[in-house]
Amino acid sequence: MKRISYRKLGLLGALYFAQGLPYGFQAKALPIYLRASGVDVMTISVLEVLALPWLLKALWAPVVDRYGSERLGRRKSWIIPMQVGLVLTCAVAAFVPIQGHLPLLLGLVFLMNLFAATQDIAVDGFAVDLLEPHELGGGNSAQVMGYKFGMLTAGGLLVWMIELIHWQGLFLAMGALSLLVLGVVLLTREPRRVEEGTNGKRLSWAELREQFRAALLLPGTGWMLFFIGTYKLGETMVDVLFKLFLIDAHFSASQIGQWVGTWGTVASLLGSAAGGVLATRMPLLGALALASCLRVFPLGWEWWLALHGPTEAGVITATIAEHFFGGVLTTTVFAFMMSRVDRRIGATHYTLLASVEVFGKAPSGPLAGFLYSKLGWSYAEVFLLGAVLSVAFVGLLLPLRRRASAPLSTAPTV
Repeated sequence: MKRISYRKLGLLGALYFAQGLPYGFQAKALPIYLRASGVDVMTISVLEVLALPWLLKALWAPVVDRYGSERLGRRKSWIIPMQVGLVLTCAVAAFVPIQGHLPLLLGLVFLMNLFAATQDIAVDGFAVDLLEPHELGGGNSAQVMGYKFGMLTAGGLLVWMIELIHWQGLFLAMGALSLLVLGVVLLTREPRRVEEGTNGKRLSWAELREQFRAALLLPGTGWMLFFIGTYKLGETMVDVLFKLFLIDAHFSASQIGQWVGTWGTVASLLGSAAGGVLATRMPLLGALALASCLRVFPLGWEWWLALHGPTEAGVITATIAEHFFGGVLTTTVFAFMMSRVDRRIGATHYTLLASVEVFGKAPSGPLAGFLYSKLGWSYAEVFLLGAVLSVAFVGLLLPLRRRASAPLSTAPTV
């Protein structure tokens, strides 16, 4: 068995860690910061708009893929200025008071997400260039775990230390961590990969469009996109309502925070690591099938708890199992996505697949809320639907195996 380069995995993990900081802060820490400063709930409720760069990054991915200095490094040409921008916006935000300057602060958070999302395009392309077929499982484990660690750091650990470092210190810590990652990037030499059919030359815009069109028209692509866009649908429906279910079941906020926010996050990280091992030791479609089947059991257990009443032991078991197997599945899906990417348009192609993954699970929360609030479904009925959708998803693997059998010209087979 070929050995995995842990230097590559460490580099990718650090880059994805830096990209997870802004979104972790925006999703977890910023609402607390604003509410503690007296900002009204309605303003806080629309903060998801600050994450728009993550949803729309596919629009400028071809520019990131097309331009860059060969001398500095095609991907580093984007990674370095985006990291610099992230460091500077964090530093400036540390000295912006909320009172009278809220639009400026929110604008800086938007810029943080813009820099991180744009860097993500380049880093995804860098990962496609860097990883060999036998390294995809470990590489995508580093990707998922690095990003989750970044979110946990900015949205959890630094907030936990807030009485010691204060909010200014939180921004400065984010900037310092980003600066540290920038130093690692500056010391890294980007390998130059010459892909089949390019003769060592950069693709022109016409060639890039044609290559992208050819990748989209490859037999089985539509089914693959449907697969990527639906794999989290049922799981996310359950996740969105599960914490509300626990509150209505009279568990305390501190208990829910400990079980879901802490133990669940740790279980998710361990699951991401296990998913990397699984994707390395098994054929990717086999790993996907196993992870998809295992993910169904904790969702079914959460339905059972809603039907018969939750217990502390039952909630902890279901939470840890769901986050663990969800982490396994996420990593194997990302490894599969990268295995289907045409390396000649790596950043553009992978960003499209990642965007489909994000957009695919976006309706899950509103759908679950609509079924519960507007149609009068019980928690148990929504959880059952989520579990059934996850079971149905397993059935997509058989046609996917047939339709994904023809590999891209430069992608490894599965």
